[in-house]
Amino acid sequence: MVNEVKNTKFDEYLEFPCQFSFKVLGVAHDDLVDQVMLVVRQHTDAGDYSPAVKPSSKGNYHSVSVSVTVTSKQHIELLYTELGKIELVRYVL
Repeated sequence: MVNEVKNTKFDEYLEFPCQFSFKVLGVAHDDLVDQVMLVVRQHTDAGDYSPAVKPSSKGNYHSVSVSVTVTSKQHIELLYTELGKIELVRYVL
């Protein structure tokens, strides 16, 4: 697999380390939150992360929001990429 080069400007606007919020939109499934948190824990230092879950109006999708401590632009990009690989996930904001 080729590493995707992202041309983000996070490093121009943020001072690291800092808190960064990810919003993950995915299929309403019992495993969604567990899978999101597994990826977060794999790629961040141990922390007491508390995801907030909000169902869509029809209940077909869930939004999982979680704030994590990130250490660099590359760290943010890695989390976006890895969260996006979860099969149940449709969007990462």
